[in-house]
Amino acid sequence: MRRTIVLLATMALTVLVASGVALAVGIGSAGAQSSVVGPGESIQKAINAADPGDTIVVKGVHREDVAIRKDGIKLRGDDAVIEAPTRAKADSPCSKAFGPEGICVVGDVNFDTFTVKERVKDVSVSGFTFRGFDDKEGGLFAIDVSGARDATIVGNRVIGNVAGGIIVGVSSINTTIAKNDVIANPKTNAGGIVVTDGSLNTKVVNNVVKSIPEGENAIDVIFESTNTTIAGNDLIGNWVGVFNVDAPGTKILSNDVSRSGFAGTVVAGQKAANAKVVGNDISGGAWGIYVGNTKRGSFAGNTIHDNCAGMGFDAFKAEPVGDFEVKANTIEDNTRSCRAAQVERNFSGIGIALLGASGMEVTGNQISGNIPSGPTPVSGGVVVTTNPYFGGSAKPRNNSVTGNHFGRNKPDIFWDKSGTGNRFVGNLCNTSVPTRLCN
Repeated sequence: MRRTIVLLATMALTVLVASGVALAVGIGSAGAQSSVVGPGESIQKAINAADPGDTIVVKGVHREDVAIRKDGIKLRGDDAVIEAPTRAKADSPCSKAFGPEGICVVGDVNFDTFTVKERVKDVSVSGFTFRGFDDKEGGLFAIDVSGARDATIVGNRVIGNVAGGIIVGVSSINTTIAKNDVIANPKTNAGGIVVTDGSLNTKVVNNVVKSIPEGENAIDVIFESTNTTIAGNDLIGNWVGVFNVDAPGTKILSNDVSRSGFAGTVVAGQKAANAKVVGNDISGGAWGIYVGNTKRGSFAGNTIHDNCAGMGFDAFKAEPVGDFEVKANTIEDNTRSCRAAQVERNFSGIGIALLGASGMEVTGNQISGNIPSGPTPVSGGVVVTTNPYFGGSAKPRNNSVTGNHFGRNKPDIFWDKSGTGNRFVGNLCNTSVPTRLCN
C-alpha cells in the first residue's frame, strides 16, 4: 500500500512538471522587469510605475531630481546625464529638505529630526553623470542615500559641480560606494564623499576624488558613523584626503593620497576611537597623517613621504592624544616647508611628532631623510616634546620609541626632556638630542 501511494504521488508530480512549464514561465514574467527611459522622458515616472526588484535603464540627458523609495530598484545609466532642476521643480524629499539633488535613495525619514521609521532596501544606482548642481539652487549633493539598507552606488561620475558628490546619512546601513569619480569645481561647498549621521557599516572603495578645495574634504566620516571602511581610493589634490572625526571603528586601508593641502588623513574627536590606518601611500601634503583630541587605534604599514611632516600626534592640555600603536611604517623624505600663512604653523622635516602625546607605542618603523627645508620649532625622525604650538602645555608621558631603524634625519630622535616615563630603547640610529638616546 505504501509503495502504491508513493507511485501515485510520483506520477502526479510528473504530470505537474510536464504541464507546468507555461505556468513557470508565467510566474517568471510576473517577477522583476526591465524598462527603458529615453531622453526627455521622466525617470521619476518610470520609478513610480515600477515594482520592487525592477531594473530601469536610463539614456540621454535628464533635468530632474529623482527619489527612489521602493525596495530592490536598480537604476542603470546608459550614457545618461542628470542635470539639476530649478528649485521650483525640485520636489523629491531630499531636494525639499536641502535644495535640488540628483538621485535620492530615501526611506521613511523625518529630515527635521533625522530619524528613520523604515529603511528602503537593496537599491542600486550606477552609470550616471551629474552636472549643473551648484549653490545657486542650494543643493548639497548629487547622490543622497538617507535611511537605506544595502544600497549600492557604483560607477557614477560627479564632475565639475559646485555641490558635493555623494552622501550617506540618516542611519543608513551596509551602503557600498564604489568606483565613482568625484572631480570638484574649485568653488565646491560640500565634500566629495560624506558618511554621516550615525550610518553603519559603510564601504567606500576604489573611488577617485580630485580637487576638493580648502575647507572641504575628499572623504568625510563624521557624526558617529560607525565601522566605516575606506579602501583603495585614489585621492588627489584635495584639502584633506580622509577626514575621520567622531566616527568610531573607522578603517582606512590601502588608499593612495597625494597633494593634500592640509593632511592626507585626519583622525580626531573623542569618539573616533579604535581607528585603523593601514597600508596607505600618502605624499605631497602638509601633514601626511594628523591626529588630534582622540585616543586608541593603530597606524601600521603606511608609506608616508614628501610631506612637511609624516605623522603628527598633536595634544593640548584639554585635548589629549595617545594610546596609539605606530608600527612598521615607512616615513621618509618629509622635507617640504609649510608656513603658518597656509596651515596655521611653521613646520618642516618631521617624521613622527609626539607633541604632548601620551602612551604611544612607536616601534619597528623605517624613518629616514626627514630634514627641514624651512622654519620649524622642532624637527627629526621622531620628535617627542611638549607641544610647541599655540601655547600648548601638554607634556609627553609614557611613550615608547623602540626598535626603529633611522637614517639621514636631522636628528634621528629629538626629545626636549619634558614629561615622564618616556622610553627610547633598541633604536638603530646615529644622531639624537640628547645624545644618549641612540644605542
